[in-house]
Amino acid sequence: MERFGQEYARLCAAAGAAPQEAVLRRLREPDGLRGRLDLAAQSLSLQTCSALGRLLPGAAPFAALALGDCGLSEEGVRLLLHGLCSNTTIKSLDLKGNNLRTMGAEALGKLLRQNKSIRSLTLEWNSLGMWEEGFSFFCQGLRANNFLQRLDLRNNQINHQGAGELAMALTQNTSLQELDLRWNNIGLLGGRALLNCLQSNKTLKKLELAGNNVPGDILKAVETCACCPALSASEQALDHNQDREAILSEAQNQVDILSKEVLSLKDEKNKQFMDFVDTVDKQKAERARSEKMSAARVSQLQEALDEQYSIMNSLKTKLQMTEAALALSEQRVHSLGELLHAMKQEQNSVADCHFRELQQQKQEGADREGKLMHDLSAASEKNLLLRNQVDELERKCKVQQDQLFQVKQDLTNTTAELKLRAVEAEERLEMEKRRFKQSLEDMESLRVKEVERMTQHMEASERSMHNRIQRLEAIRISLEEELSQVKAAALTERGQAEEELVKVRSQARLEEQQRVEHLEEKLRLMTESRDEAQNCCLKQKEMVAEAQAKVKQLTLYADGLRRRLDELQQDLDSKEEEKVTELNKVKVELQEQIGHLEAERAAQDGLREKIAALERQLRALSSNHREALLDKEGEISLLLEKLRMKEAEISRVREEETQRASFLQSAIMSYVQGSRLGTHSSRK
Repeated sequence: MERFGQEYARLCAAAGAAPQEAVLRRLREPDGLRGRLDLAAQSLSLQTCSALGRLLPGAAPFAALALGDCGLSEEGVRLLLHGLCSNTTIKSLDLKGNNLRTMGAEALGKLLRQNKSIRSLTLEWNSLGMWEEGFSFFCQGLRANNFLQRLDLRNNQINHQGAGELAMALTQNTSLQELDLRWNNIGLLGGRALLNCLQSNKTLKKLELAGNNVPGDILKAVETCACCPALSASEQALDHNQDREAILSEAQNQVDILSKEVLSLKDEKNKQFMDFVDTVDKQKAERARSEKMSAARVSQLQEALDEQYSIMNSLKTKLQMTEAALALSEQRVHSLGELLHAMKQEQNSVADCHFRELQQQKQEGADREGKLMHDLSAASEKNLLLRNQVDELERKCKVQQDQLFQVKQDLTNTTAELKLRAVEAEERLEMEKRRFKQSLEDMESLRVKEVERMTQHMEASERSMHNRIQRLEAIRISLEEELSQVKAAALTERGQAEEELVKVRSQARLEEQQRVEHLEEKLRLMTESRDEAQNCCLKQKEMVAEAQAKVKQLTLYADGLRRRLDELQQDLDSKEEEKVTELNKVKVELQEQIGHLEAERAAQDGLREKIAALERQLRALSSNHREALLDKEGEISLLLEKLRMKEAEISRVREEETQRASFLQSAIMSYVQGSRLGTHSSRK
């Protein structure tokens, strides 16, 4: 697949066009390993279609190619299908939603005649039936093809003429097994043609014709022949007789349905009883879970109690530490007292020494006396300091004793609180156990009462069901009586419905044709306006080219003037006084020419802006055209959907009429048989 992508890029480059990134990305995806190239919903350009058409002949690295909703042009479809004509590996081709026209249908016919590998072809939503010549070419190709097995032609607006050509192709085709023609406009004539062709076609196994205005009997006959083409006319008649017997036995089936409904109600009651048992089991499980939760709560309380014990032990250790600290402080106080006593003795000894020295030295003079007084004051100050220290130590000792007393008080309080909490936890546990036992007893009593109530309710429901069966029997008898009255009304309604259907179909076809013509006229006008805009754009481009040529000429002229100015300036060097006036004139002329050049440049810018505006208008017109086309396609799809709904309603009315007729026939047969039995018994 990588090599295929490289070849695609090379061919695009050789054609002078850039390869599409979306296509390259899909070619590099791992889907190619599974044999599928999916390019659905990718807007493929003509260059891409040409490159792919040149790469597809021969053996491709994938077996399935999806090109749905790609918006392919007529030329692009032709190039792609021309490349597929000689392909030998692709088994499945998807071209739905590409709005193929006459050229595309002819290319498809050529593909079916020449290709020998494609087994499945999807052409949904292409409107091939609108182009009679192209569709005839397509049918000729299908007639000559002996390899295609599955063909999808849904929503292609195929009418009865196209169905006739398709039927002629099927008479000679010997390979097609599945054909899907749903949601076309085949009608009665087309259905008969297809039914007749199935007598000679022995390979078609599945033919879908829903939504084609084909009568129900023909549709049923076609399905029967498509499923079993070897059945004879007698066997088909036997099948129809079996269908009639099945319709006659529908009354018995209703009785069976009622009995099944009774059984289903019984099953429902049994399910309700089982649900109640499940709720009881759930309540038991909830009770066990609550027991587990209470046990977990008791364990949590035990853990909290253990934590309180650990806290109390830590407080005891703190108390011991404070007592040791108090003993240390007492030792310190004792040592300080001894130190104070020693200091007092030392002070006394010092005082005695000083006194003796004073007595001995009285004779030394007044100088020594002043020194002695100073020493005495220092000793008194030391004595005061020592006393202050002793007072402070005594105060600290008292504070520590108070703290020790407070710690002991806290320890006693915590132990008392822990004991109270343990007692409360035990009381709560006992209360929970009693409450749980009481809830168990209540649940058991409730379960017994609920079982009794459910049994009573089931008996009552059985009685009501018997009454309902009797009422339904009476209703069935009354419905059989009303059947004869409804038949006449059904016949009249059928005639009216057929007339309304014919009117609605004709009106819808006329409206659709008018809308298609209006859309084609609008499309033609849009294309003409687009061509006019393109011609105008080309004229503007020519004008721009002429303006650019003029600008080039003016620039050359300005260069010549500049050279002339240089020459004049050289002459000025020799003749300054004589050429002043001439120089001024030359300057004025140059300024005028420069102004003209600037005006022409402005005009050129205006032309460029006009070109850009025209391009924007062209883009807006193209976008409006696309939106209008999308709106019209949506309206066409809505009309088709309404037509399908009408056809479905008509088919439903026909089925109801056939059912009513069968019911009436069964009632008449039962009445005739009953009257015959009555006359026979009276004769005896």
